[in-house]
Amino acid sequence: MPTLRLALSQVNPTVGDLDGNADLVRRWTRRAADAGAQLVLFPELVLTGYPVEDLVFRRAFVAASKAALDRLAADLAGDGLGELPVLVGYLDADGPPQVSVDARPGHGARNAAALLHRGAVVATYFKHHLPNYGVFDEDRYFVPGDTLTVVRIGEVDVALTICEDLWQAGGPFAVARQAGVGLVLNINGSPYELNKDDIRLPLVRRRAAEAGATIAYVNMVGGQDELVYDGDSMIVAADGTLLARAPQFVEHLLVHDVPLPAAGEPADPGELADGMRLVRRTVGSLPPAPTGPAAVGGVIEPVADEAEVWHALVTGLRDYVDKNRFPSVVLGLSGGIDSALVAALAVDALGPDRVVGVSLPSQHSSEHSRSDAAELAKRTGLDYRIEPIQPMVDGFLANLSLSGVAVENLQARVRGVILMALSNQEGHLVLTTGNKSELAVGYSTLYGDSVGGYNPIKDVWKTLVWRLAKWRNADAERRGQTPPIPENSIGKPPSAELSPGQLDSDTLPDYDVLDPILIGYVDGDLGREGLIASGHDAAVVDKVLRMVDLAEYKRRQSAPGTKISIKAFGRDRRLPITNRWREHG
Repeated sequence: MPTLRLALSQVNPTVGDLDGNADLVRRWTRRAADAGAQLVLFPELVLTGYPVEDLVFRRAFVAASKAALDRLAADLAGDGLGELPVLVGYLDADGPPQVSVDARPGHGARNAAALLHRGAVVATYFKHHLPNYGVFDEDRYFVPGDTLTVVRIGEVDVALTICEDLWQAGGPFAVARQAGVGLVLNINGSPYELNKDDIRLPLVRRRAAEAGATIAYVNMVGGQDELVYDGDSMIVAADGTLLARAPQFVEHLLVHDVPLPAAGEPADPGELADGMRLVRRTVGSLPPAPTGPAAVGGVIEPVADEAEVWHALVTGLRDYVDKNRFPSVVLGLSGGIDSALVAALAVDALGPDRVVGVSLPSQHSSEHSRSDAAELAKRTGLDYRIEPIQPMVDGFLANLSLSGVAVENLQARVRGVILMALSNQEGHLVLTTGNKSELAVGYSTLYGDSVGGYNPIKDVWKTLVWRLAKWRNADAERRGQTPPIPENSIGKPPSAELSPGQLDSDTLPDYDVLDPILIGYVDGDLGREGLIASGHDAAVVDKVLRMVDLAEYKRRQSAPGTKISIKAFGRDRRLPITNRWREHG
């Protein structure tokens, strides 16, 4: 039984950076070659970054992707790596890109994979199953492939597939069985959601059984706008045995020796599943089989939910800041739990020297809020400043006749002006700090506390905010470090402090009551009757649903933020602002 040394390159590309992404492939291919690899895999659309969205309609971009692929093949050969087969994702097209592929059936952009060897493209594959749910709009962008590419690499028949092909039964994996392959390569740009790692392994095992073959699954890491990719690459044998698994949220080269069945004479597979066709290619030579000990990739065990979410939020924030070339970030520090959590995330993502925290006290700010903000700054080492807002608020009130909520919102907007002014003056990206519960019910001030270019906790429910804060402090203690978040910020009742004695509970149900309703309505698409049947009070349900529905116009204007749930605002949940349908009483 032949053995292939596989190298799964779990890397972090940047959308649109064709030269930088090609260099990334070259560097990691060199690492794989140094580890004795005989076949190297890179993620879906690694050459262009993923998702490319409407860039697919730019003819120049598609042409540049194809040209970059040819250059990459030649450069790998020039690097002395030509004998090593390398599988990369790239953007291809049949004919000019179409805004509507239905205009010319069979012609349009292709989500493609190419096998590079000896300075040339020796095989290509076009993604067959195109996802069109959640964050995916691939029916808008791509034409599906109808052909499974099988490549004889050394003594093994290997099938090429891309991401969603794995998530759907039938199609390429059924054809792979009919073709008698020993190995299926699956390259991915699979975004993170909480507990998605628990779903992947059973899924890969099902497809391994369906194909009757070992599966090598490689996924990218890093952040792209709201999306974050967690890696979690793996190799699973035909019998479902997990052979190797990479860590989450870090670039990693997973190298493992995989015994595989030798290919025989190709037989006529007969009529193929999903009406697909089959093409066969051959890679005639490989790097010599490595000598010495076998390569063992190891199996990384999944981490606790809070640790997983924390790493996702840190990764998403770091890459948004770095890939968009912001030198630093600034945020308002109120002494409350939300701004404290965002500050701790920012320091973990960027380091304290790139984080500015500003205390913006008014006449209603409590002494503990000021001291808690100062304490957090001391614990984390960030750049801490104090900018009292009351003189500016008084200046407005001397010229405007305002009362009640208008005065409360004025304070929030003055704070927003100060933060944006610091951004303009010093180049910081402003981080806003509203959690998902607040965004859901509209508990924010437009152009006030909602101001900012990125929101790291936009998809984090309030109850999870507390859990994350407690986890981060406990993790620091385990490491012998100072917990970053003051205990008082975690334990005190939430308050915007925009009027005397104000508490969130004055206008909102307790978050232990509110969040389960919101999770059911927003994430689970439960309606009023379903929520009541789940045990929630009808009057509270009606109040909460009314608040959620009326706040759509605020959410439409909110900053992007890292997606961690099955249904994030903006990317996943898209509702009309002008909408008279109401299910609540």
